[in-house]
Amino acid sequence: MSLRLRLALFGTAVVALTLVLFGALLYGLLARGVTTNQDVAVRGRAREAVGALNRASDLAPRPPVAPVDLRTSTEIFVEVLDQNWSVVYSTGDLNGVPPAIGPRLRQDAAQIAGGAFDTEGGFRLYALPFTGGFVVAGQSTRVPQSNLSGVLGFLIISGVPTLIAALVASWLVAGRALKPLKDVAGAADEIGRARDFGRRLPKRRSRDEVALLSTSFNRMLEQLQDSYESQRRFVADASHELRTPLTTIQGNAGLLARGPAVSDEVRRDAAADIAAETARMTRLVDRMLTLAKADSGMKLELARIELGPVVNEVCRQAGTAHPDRKLECAVADATIAGDEDAIRQLIWILLDNASRYARSHVSMTLVSEGDWARLTVADDGPGIAPDERERVFQRFYRSDRARTGHGAGLGLSIARWIVEQHQGRILAGEGPGGGAAMYVDLPLHASDDFLRRS
Repeated sequence: MSLRLRLALFGTAVVALTLVLFGALLYGLLARGVTTNQDVAVRGRAREAVGALNRASDLAPRPPVAPVDLRTSTEIFVEVLDQNWSVVYSTGDLNGVPPAIGPRLRQDAAQIAGGAFDTEGGFRLYALPFTGGFVVAGQSTRVPQSNLSGVLGFLIISGVPTLIAALVASWLVAGRALKPLKDVAGAADEIGRARDFGRRLPKRRSRDEVALLSTSFNRMLEQLQDSYESQRRFVADASHELRTPLTTIQGNAGLLARGPAVSDEVRRDAAADIAAETARMTRLVDRMLTLAKADSGMKLELARIELGPVVNEVCRQAGTAHPDRKLECAVADATIAGDEDAIRQLIWILLDNASRYARSHVSMTLVSEGDWARLTVADDGPGIAPDERERVFQRFYRSDRARTGHGAGLGLSIARWIVEQHQGRILAGEGPGGGAAMYVDLPLHASDDFLRRS
């Protein structure tokens, strides 16, 4: 069963319940009113008869003039009875004789000066005493039943078209209300099939829930488009970056496969190229795996570490790896909440990046400034243009002045992710010697609460 049909049936059920409650209330009020009206009419006829009898000179029995047949008539009839409840006169008969008066009504009429009501034998009776006896006026109980039957029929007859109209109206209203949701579902299906993440739902002028859904859906499409485009660029750039070392390895491997015809010098150069490109491709794959973990939502486990000894050790290792660069390290004491392996990787990326583009000199400093530990890695290379200082953190991005290098353009992306995992910030700027500089701020004084939140 569709949602539209369920909503239409629910609306119809609400209308039906309302009609039933309204009809029951109306029927009860009318039933009470009809009974009251009948009692008023019967009492009024009895009092009129008493007034006429009080002016009469005697109560001699006499036959009625054209009495009505109470089996079929619904008119009010009047009986005059003496003190012994013998019928003196009657305007109606039942099976040829005046209707009998029951003992309960006789007793009540004798005790109640204002008269008494009773229902018996299918008649509503009212007995009123007077000086010469009693007057009983009555009417068939079919009268209120007939009136109520008409009301009940009217309620039923009018309720059927009302329910039909409610069903149609609920169907139309539900269709109109659900149309935007149907449009959203259709658009989502088309976008999924065509992978057209640039498509957007039209903005709605209203501020209802459907407008909120459309806005949220468009926001999700923007995120999907960014993610999809980023993935496409990542795959394209990764394919390009991997193709170069693979081509080099394939060419040199083919050269070595020629056998003795290749000189020893050429063989050594080819083997060195294979080893260098294999190391380059290994670094590239490792960094791609790190970024894949970052994209999957992996969180680093933070613990209290002393940052100074870690910086000194990595500086020593980097000096050995880049003997042609003069590396200076100035380190102060600093305690942070961090992942030691990730911090080592961060420092390696910054030093390796600086050494790659430096002319001769690289410097690293660690100082404490307020609540932050600041790492600064500077070089004397060509520097980074101001309009590129944010883009260098994008994946596979390399500025024009860096095209001659051998980096894949992933290191600084990984560095930013590591810094963000440590609740810090990283900026690219100009160094003291005119080259590039990377500034990393990490929170100092790791508290137990911070470690628990991390």
